[in-house]
Amino acid sequence: MPVQLKRIYDEKSLSDGQRILVDRLWPRGMSKASAGVDRWMKEIAPSAELRNWFGHKPERWEEFQKRYRAELRQNPALEELRAMAQQGMVTLLYAAKDQTHNHALVLQDMLRDR
Repeated sequence: MPVQLKRIYDEKSLSDGQRILVDRLWPRGMSKASAGVDRWMKEIAPSAELRNWFGHKPERWEEFQKRYRAELRQNPALEELRAMAQQGMVTLLYAAKDQTHNHALVLQDMLRDR
């Protein structure tokens, strides 16, 4: 399934396909005009409680993944996003600075699993 990740602050590319912001909050300092977002799916992001608990602390990464996967299994937006990815390239956009410990990685993995 063609799903790639990109920080929303990175330059847009023709190879991005459909650009979907998967953060619950709009990224700081980014105007909607310059973001180049085709769709904002804030409902697929981790719950506010989970996001606040995680706090981007790497030592909580393993547990965060488990909890977020549990949330995603209950979220109908996952199937909607999966259907979009089956239509062609999808780029999941996120704002987190940490590119190795963020929810978009978990989401990408869940989309590739079936």
